[in-house]
Amino acid sequence: MTSEPVRLGVVGLGRAFMLMLPTFRNDDRVRLVAAAAPRAESRDAFVAEFGGRGYATIEELAADPELEAVYIATPHQMHGDHVAAVAAGGKHILVDKPLAVTMKDADRMVAAVEAAGVHLIVGPSHSFDPPVALARRMIASGDHGHVRMVQAFNYTDFLYRPRRPEELRTEEGGGVLFSQGVHQIDIVRLLCGGRARSVYAMTGAWDPARPTEGAYTAILDFEGGAFASLTYSGYAHFDSDIWMDDVAELGGRKDPTKYGAARRALRDLDPGAEARLKQTRTYGEGAEPPVPDANEHFGPIIISCDRADLRLSPGGVELFGDDARSFIKAPLDPAPRKPVIDALVDAVREGRAPAQTARWGRASLEVCHAILTSADQRQPVTLTRQCGIDTEETQT
Repeated sequence: MTSEPVRLGVVGLGRAFMLMLPTFRNDDRVRLVAAAAPRAESRDAFVAEFGGRGYATIEELAADPELEAVYIATPHQMHGDHVAAVAAGGKHILVDKPLAVTMKDADRMVAAVEAAGVHLIVGPSHSFDPPVALARRMIASGDHGHVRMVQAFNYTDFLYRPRRPEELRTEEGGGVLFSQGVHQIDIVRLLCGGRARSVYAMTGAWDPARPTEGAYTAILDFEGGAFASLTYSGYAHFDSDIWMDDVAELGGRKDPTKYGAARRALRDLDPGAEARLKQTRTYGEGAEPPVPDANEHFGPIIISCDRADLRLSPGGVELFGDDARSFIKAPLDPAPRKPVIDALVDAVREGRAPAQTARWGRASLEVCHAILTSADQRQPVTLTRQCGIDTEETQT
């Protein structure tokens, strides 16, 4: 494999890009060489730090002959058009989750990358987190028998972080399902083999000032017999990080004195002021996220196998066997999202795809929509677009 770093372009210099910065700065297997963003201030900040070129449009960036791959970090509803443009330019793609908002766009994206012969990786997703990867290896070893049941739950302040108006409209990808639920779905599908069969779910939209889904509970069953329960609440009351060693989702230590800060920050703000507050979280505008001192996570997850239960934590996996209890560490890398770069380099340099392909992203998006449909119709929804870990073939 060549030792040359992957030459990477970026589309969108907002919050998603900010969260990848510690990894880009600490992994010399990638080199940022171009960016496309509508704001000149963001483009100028990018060029000042990384050099290279700044473009006002994605079409200009997609035509850049130096690029080998592009990280698409734009709002969800733009992913379809942006993936199509980059695939047409012959570049491999890392697209932030979710793959898309609509299944129609997801189908179009799968077709575009397959026609162009390029790899698409959906990430960063918490399914790349080192403790999740460790648990997956432990399951694959067969030492603990088959996965029988998974419980995943997370309580956060997501709905009260600064939002643009469309982020509070479900039809435009707002609410907790598309931005947060897809993480949980990715993780559980990865642990259970990928091929979910049906979903039964309920959702909650309990704040008229934030008129979108802020909570859900879903039951998934999988080929092979495993089943999983997924619960999420973004209503900024209970904080499940207290069950994760007081480590926040992004790996930093939780400050208990800041309880309620998300809701307090939004008091008396109109939508315009809230959108401006969110702008301060973008590249070149405000303070960067703190450097993590633990692995990222997505709340408590317990995996029940034939001969053991596995509990994921930011530090690794706690194993509860028949006769003994132990802890297997998952070390923190200086590049905190290194597994995402591993997947990108493997795809570009070796032609080897991870589990989180375009078809995988479409399958997880199908579960998001099935949760909404099941909650609306009060009945189970059968899934038809699923794929497994080791194959990209969909169910027929």
